[in-house]
Parts: sequence; C-alpha cells; structure tokens
Amino acid sequence: MKKVLTIAGSDCSGGAGIQADLKAFSAQGVFGMSVITAVTAQNTQGVFAVEDISREMIGKQIDAIFQDIEVDSVKIGMVSQIASIEIISDKLKQYSPKNVVLDPVMISKSGFSLLKSNAKQALIEKLLPLSQLITPNLPEAEEILKYALEKPCKINNIKDMVVAAKEIYKLGPKYVLIKGGHLEGKATDVLFDGEKITYFDCERINTKNTHGTGCTLSSAIAANMSLGKSINESVKIAKDYVTLAIKHSLDIGKGVGPTNHFYELYKKAGMKYE
Repeated sequence: MKKVLTIAGSDCSGGAGIQADLKAFSAQGVFGMSVITAVTAQNTQGVFAVEDISREMIGKQIDAIFQDIEVDSVKIGMVSQIASIEIISDKLKQYSPKNVVLDPVMISKSGFSLLKSNAKQALIEKLLPLSQLITPNLPEAEEILKYALEKPCKINNIKDMVVAAKEIYKLGPKYVLIKGGHLEGKATDVLFDGEKITYFDCERINTKNTHGTGCTLSSAIAANMSLGKSINESVKIAKDYVTLAIKHSLDIGKGVGPTNHFYELYKKAGMKYE
C-alpha cells in the first residue's frame, strides 16, 4: 500500500485540515499519515483561534515518519508561521520525497487569516521551489502574485488564471494548478506545466456545503501521484472525486458543511444517510 503524508493544521470539526486530508487519502486507497503544524478551534461557522505547534515538534514528527516509513507523496497544507515553513523546508531537503503537493492555505472561507503576513514571503521562497505541484485558489494566487511581483493583481476570468499560472510557475514549482471555484459559471481549473495549459471543467454544484474542498482536492491529487499516475491524470481523478463529494455534501452544523469524502464507499455498502 502507498503511504502519503499530510503536513497541515488540525480542524477539530473534521471538515478541513488533516482530518479532511486523511479521509481523502483513505478514499483513494492509500495509507495516510500526518504531521500537525497547528491546532485550530473551528467549525462550520468559522475559525475562532489558532495555536501553532513548535518548530521543534514539527521537525520531530517529520523525522519520526521518514526514519521509519517510506513516504510516497507529501501534501502540505496550513503552515502559518515562518518557523514552521523553515523546518518543513529543511526536512524536505533532507529527505527529498518524490512527490510534494503544496496547497497554500492562507485564508479560511469565513475570512480568518491562516497564514501570518510575514510568513507569506517565506512560503513563496522556501516551499514553492520544492513543490511538484501548487494548488492555489484565486485569492491565494492573487496573494502569491502580490508578494512576488510587489503589486496588486486581480484574477477576474480564465485568461487571468492562465497569466497567473505562468507567473507563479516562475517561482519554482514544476506544475501550477489555479482553481477557479471563485469565478461564476463552470468550475474551471487551469494547469500549467511550463509549456502547456490544460483546462479541467466540471459542473458547478449549487450548495453552500464546501468546507474543506481545497484540502480534499490537493490530498486526492497527492494520493493519486503516489499511485504512479501522472499529474494531469491525478488532477482529473481528484477533481472528479471532489465534485462528487460536493454534489453529495453533508448538511452538518449551522454554517458551511463538509464535503462527503466517502460517498462512493457508503453507496456501495448500501448505506442511506442523506
């Protein structure tokens, strides 16, 4: 069985963060492991507090895994402070995992800043060049461009997404996937590999329950990369998986509910829960 590691923050409500990552790993048929970078107090209505894990503890968690278990892919999510970014960068260089997917989590759906302002440049300089794939949504892509180009950049359409992907590619990742969920119309994502642009279209699901979609998508991509699939194929499989999970999302809590990570498994088992 392939083994995939998530390095990310904890969501106590189970919809996003490492909890969503581990569910996505399991749904893709791989063994999930986790390094916790921060503990958040959050639910479907928002993020209310964040407490960072120390640099030393993050490093020890990474060592414990890599010194014992072969890691086939790494997904990086919430890394909110410079110290966390630096130790993760150091450990990635030390252990040189083959597949690294970076989901540059910066702002929660409720508007809570999950990445300290002074850490954004560190993330750009230290983690982007070590990533095979980076998966920003539109606000995250705009923030990366703002810090990289030192000027405000707005992404308003697919053409802008292509330009953004090409600019972010210059920062070091081998592939850039710009997610278009914040635009109207079809949910179109743009993948750039340094030469070719590939578009991934799917229907837009009319639901408020999309908590954890970014975490889930990047984790599903990392899982499929560990299974030997190409990045293009991994993105296609992951996007189809997330679309189905959103279509059958769960109306849990008073706010933005989570996606349904195990819809297919529940369906095959004959379980009725909707």
